[in-house]
Amino acid sequence: MGSAAREGLCVTHINVLDPGASPLDYYGFELRRLREAAGLTQRQLGDILNYTGSLVGQIETARKVPTVEFSERADAALVTGGLLSRLVELVLRSQLPSWFQQVAELQARATEIYSFEMGMVPGLLQTKAYARAVLGVIDQADLDDRTAVRLARQRIFEKDEPPLFWVVLSEAALYQEIGGPEVMREQLTHLLSFQENPRINIQVLPFSAGGHAGMTGSFDIYRFESDPAIVYTEGYGSAHPTANPVTVKDCSLRYDHLQAAALSLRESAELIRRVTEERYGDQLA
Repeated sequence: MGSAAREGLCVTHINVLDPGASPLDYYGFELRRLREAAGLTQRQLGDILNYTGSLVGQIETARKVPTVEFSERADAALVTGGLLSRLVELVLRSQLPSWFQQVAELQARATEIYSFEMGMVPGLLQTKAYARAVLGVIDQADLDDRTAVRLARQRIFEKDEPPLFWVVLSEAALYQEIGGPEVMREQLTHLLSFQENPRINIQVLPFSAGGHAGMTGSFDIYRFESDPAIVYTEGYGSAHPTANPVTVKDCSLRYDHLQAAALSLRESAELIRRVTEERYGDQLA
């Protein structure tokens, strides 16, 4: 089948696309409208953006999730005033599991986030390879899209006023080899890159701490400018946010104790560096 015929199929599909069906459909509808207004075929736009015309067609027909990079390039090429870059935020959030969408909104609104993690690096600090390995343990379907969606949540740190993010990370997370030595080396090196960022603070809770206030599991605390604080815990395929004052008070106290039991920021960085060198074979400068 020739390229014209293939594009004809895309046009047939897009004609019945309902822009009100979802943020992804609306994005595709707008991309097609803007492309046609510029007098470009899918292949021509793809050439300009350094993507394939097929990918442009898949995004226009809501069969492929656009990335932030694609949106920024399309905005520049089609002179949209940043429309697609604004829309892609909604698209990526809508692609999160339904049970997690509320949590992503809370993270985007929070002025302070306090996270305790038992077994792995939290999603807001994961590298692409690490996130892909975590998400692909059971389910390999749409892995590229799901990884991009997870990483897009990290854009909250690019805001003019990013949240204060404080993490207490169990030492076990440094040794749980997710994705292999190279992936772990990259991930732990990524954690060390935040040493000079006063808004992203990482403490390690060492094995030597013994029993601790977080033995019952990981949790997050979200604080806001004017709304009540929310505690978030997670189960298999379910999210459990609560603003119950008793729960918030209890978890806040637990977090204080976890921070007190954890290594200092400097000592935590030294431990992360040592594990990276000794376990994953990277001699950092």
